[in-house]
Amino acid sequence: MCSADPAAAVDVVVKVGGALAGDVEVLDRALAATAAAAQACRLVIVPGGGPFADAVRSVDRRMGLPDTAAHWMAVLAMDQYAYVIAARLSGAGVVVNAPGAIRDAIEAGRIPVLAPSRWLFDADPLPHSWDVTSDSIAAWIAGQLGARRLILVKPPGVDSSDSVDPYFARARPPGVEPIVVAADRIAVASLAR
Repeated sequence: MCSADPAAAVDVVVKVGGALAGDVEVLDRALAATAAAAQACRLVIVPGGGPFADAVRSVDRRMGLPDTAAHWMAVLAMDQYAYVIAARLSGAGVVVNAPGAIRDAIEAGRIPVLAPSRWLFDADPLPHSWDVTSDSIAAWIAGQLGARRLILVKPPGVDSSDSVDPYFARARPPGVEPIVVAADRIAVASLAR
């Protein structure tokens, strides 16, 4: 199981892909495995953008948004999906927006679900481009929190590192082990090992 590094805020960052919102049963199974792993690990959930980011992509295609506008709108989409995820965790999840709030939630026995916009607005650490998605954002967050593992939960049938965004390799800090897992193959053991 997870061994706590006292210097790290969390052991594991679990990025729950936005595409999982398309199948509530798959999303709920992935969240149940994550909630079970939270009993053994200090973890935080980072949401993808899901249908909310898809709406931004659609508007961008129609209107040709400036890269910065599309970037921040997509980050705000992650905040919206954070509320969906926290609600699906049946009282165990809580939406947070800063590192201190993540620690507080864990200490209170809750599962922190990060709405990252405020933190990202303040730090502005990544390029404003569609090459940067929630995968790269989760990698940056893992580094900031001192996590040793980053679990990227993808839709069923997708379990390859080829499924990450083009910027991911540059965003992933040294020492953070990325693991791509299909939502239909997720198990507590893979999250909490």
